[in-house]
Amino acid sequence: MAERAALEELVKLQGERVRGLKQQKASAELIEEEVAKLLKLKAQLGPDESKQKFVLKTPKGTRDYSPRQMAVREKVFDIIIRCFKRHGAEVIDTPVFELKETLMGKYGEDSKLIYDLKDQGGELLSLRYDLTVPFARYLAMNKLTNIKRYHIAKVYRRDNPAMTRGRYREFYQCVNDRRILDGMFAICGVSDSKFRTICSSVDKLDKVSWEEVKNEMVGEKGLAPEVADRIGDYVQQHGGVSLVEQLLQDPKLSQNKQALEGLGDLKLLFEYLTLFGIDDKISFDLSLARGLDYYTGVIYEAVLLQTPAQAGEEPLGVGSVAAGGRYDGLVGMFDPKGRKVPCVGLSIGVERIFSIVEQRLEALEEKIRTTETQVLVASAQKKLLEERLKLVSELWDAGIKAELLYKKNPKLLNQLQYCEEAGIPLVAIIGEQELKDGVIKLRSVTSREEVDVRREDLVEEIKRRTGQPLCIC
Repeated sequence: MAERAALEELVKLQGERVRGLKQQKASAELIEEEVAKLLKLKAQLGPDESKQKFVLKTPKGTRDYSPRQMAVREKVFDIIIRCFKRHGAEVIDTPVFELKETLMGKYGEDSKLIYDLKDQGGELLSLRYDLTVPFARYLAMNKLTNIKRYHIAKVYRRDNPAMTRGRYREFYQCVNDRRILDGMFAICGVSDSKFRTICSSVDKLDKVSWEEVKNEMVGEKGLAPEVADRIGDYVQQHGGVSLVEQLLQDPKLSQNKQALEGLGDLKLLFEYLTLFGIDDKISFDLSLARGLDYYTGVIYEAVLLQTPAQAGEEPLGVGSVAAGGRYDGLVGMFDPKGRKVPCVGLSIGVERIFSIVEQRLEALEEKIRTTETQVLVASAQKKLLEERLKLVSELWDAGIKAELLYKKNPKLLNQLQYCEEAGIPLVAIIGEQELKDGVIKLRSVTSREEVDVRREDLVEEIKRRTGQPLCIC
């Protein structure tokens, strides 16, 4: 280290000598000679291994969120949370990683997408793949049999999802039942050992054609072509309660106990959907397979539709934004006594919804507020920083969302422009005359209307204008 420090000092001195010669306009030969010495010293010095060069990028499959993007995210979360709370849900949280054995064997073919962590403290750990398996572990650990919960947290998967761009208008939900699928596979001639892998192929029907799915089942998974054709006759059907009734009369499917139970439950579900007035929003889709191993009954997806390019065209599905189902056997896998705890859940694809909302706002060129500031404390003259600080402190203590520019003596025009750019609705302006009169000039940024408000009435006036409750209890 001492040797390197000495070399660095020589490089510094030689550099100063070269710069000095150039300023003095010394001969080209002399400058060239001294530059050669400098380069020789730098070569001896070599690279500084302690100074790392960083690649400035986020890890693959992740992203940063700007203040504007976070404002959109918070609005999306707020809508979702309000819906959960309206239906009586309470919130929980679990660790971002679990024991590897907790996660393995629960996701079928998708288990290969789990992130494993290096051994730390004698435990084999993995990042959580979803929020359902950790929830089941939580229920078993705490011996809970009844809870209505929501959980907002990140999950980790080693895949490369791609967003489909487009204009979107609404969503609908597809519904099926794993018991119907299993019964269907059984009567079509699929062996028990191939149920889950064939299920995984069928689940791709929303993305690829039936011919491609059939080729995978036959060519890659060894299914007989005639068995695949029988499956195709079923999985290409979708409809409403009339399709349920039709399948209940199917001579083969109606003889399978599992399928019959699933169809009976779907019929009951459609009765409830009719009571809620949303049966026309739900499609019974025999191709919906949801590949995760832990589903035991009804399964569903919410699919967003793209606006048709031409009048009269069918809307196109552009991807799932929510999905879930019934998983009655999962808690029992963790419970020492194997207790069966009925569970049903739904996961909302917040990242996908966020991307769609963001695209929509960009298309509309809509301005998004990144702060919730209600009032900017401004000054009309110089040397009023202390007065601004006093007033903003009073507003904070009263529960008002307020801020001020951090320059000592900002120009009033700059303060007003900041409000317009940030979408702040009100400006509380302090001036020498206002201080003498015991008032604050309150300005509406949009209308530019100004009124003098007595200082003791300012909080109440701001709350009145911003729709904030006048009493904080």
